[in-house]
Amino acid sequence: MKLLVGIDVSSEKLDTCFLDSEDQILLEESLSNTISGASKIKEYILQFNDSNLYNRIIIGMEATSVYSFHPSTFLAEDRELKALNVEVVVMNPKAIHRFKGIFDEDKTDRIDAYRIADFLRFDRFNVSLHKEEQYVALQRLTRSRYQLICQLTEMKQHFLENLYYKCNTLTKEVDTSIFGSTMMNLLTDSLSLDEIASMPLEELAALLQEKGRGRFSNPDKLAQSIAKAVRDSYRLGKVMQDSVDVVLASYAMMIKTIKDQIKTLDKAIQNLIVTLPESQSLLSIPGIGPIYAAGILAELGQIERFEDEAKIAKYAGLYWKRKQSGNFESERTVMTKTGNHYLRYYLVEAAGSVMRNEPVYREYYLKKYHEVPKHQHKRALVLTARKLVRMVDVLLRNHQLYALERSV
Repeated sequence: MKLLVGIDVSSEKLDTCFLDSEDQILLEESLSNTISGASKIKEYILQFNDSNLYNRIIIGMEATSVYSFHPSTFLAEDRELKALNVEVVVMNPKAIHRFKGIFDEDKTDRIDAYRIADFLRFDRFNVSLHKEEQYVALQRLTRSRYQLICQLTEMKQHFLENLYYKCNTLTKEVDTSIFGSTMMNLLTDSLSLDEIASMPLEELAALLQEKGRGRFSNPDKLAQSIAKAVRDSYRLGKVMQDSVDVVLASYAMMIKTIKDQIKTLDKAIQNLIVTLPESQSLLSIPGIGPIYAAGILAELGQIERFEDEAKIAKYAGLYWKRKQSGNFESERTVMTKTGNHYLRYYLVEAAGSVMRNEPVYREYYLKKYHEVPKHQHKRALVLTARKLVRMVDVLLRNHQLYALERSV
């Protein structure tokens, strides 16, 4: 006999349904999402077990943002529940949603809790081991960094959009990065395009060297390309130009602030990842540094959470569904992208870096790149990331360091 506990988690409540394996509802109750509410669930479990001596007790809930973290951790780490071998499962909400779709019924918190417990009866869920504290702490840092990277990308896109109004040919003519500190200072300075155009090339080159602190190898060539871009660009009216200058200055300040925050997070990540011994396995792979290693480890946690590398790939969304019917086998398969998008991001970014530093992965990338005429880079990169999953799984599971002979 099994005791199945379904919990519908929200920011304020834990709607709970206690169900046995014969589909008999033992208790339904709405509790607060606090330590007292979780403790009450624990008390009910102990009481039911004293009466029936269940051979298996499973607690299930959906992964609802941050709201499921505290109750799942509390119930998974409680000593009395551990003594009963209680399983705590945090499930993908999509799986529960598909299961609920079978039934024609209302949607309420009470019904949701019952259906979660009912889903546990079929034993078709993946048992998820809970991450230790250092993995969760590292995850907070790496996910925040990912979000800042997304914000930085958006800010840069808005900056370029407004830069086109001010100087529409600059990005075509200038080889250096627009987002370097020197170019950003020049573009957001009080100088107008006419003032830059009338400035002698020697003076513009000297200004670039001054702002760039002597880092440019050929300031004269850069000055010529900037001057040409300015001459070929349209001119704005004073009112429009003033508005665009204000917007560019605002975005430049936000870009600088986000970059500084990313540096702060990078330092914290590097200080924390050294406490994880398995990080050395990933750091031994050419092209993977502390940031990529931290992003992968933070989402994976203990490698024992996954049966094999295929489970890791599916969890990351690096998975292509097969389409077959009768004698038909579809040659076109679409990547699911339904997994952990943070893990997928760090795996794909790491794959790009490994591909540039490791000949075996470079050869594999080029092979996949030339197989298709469209979307060559994206396709080759995600396939390289899928190949990298196998290496990550082997190194972490066997506590090995990377070596070329192990790369096959």
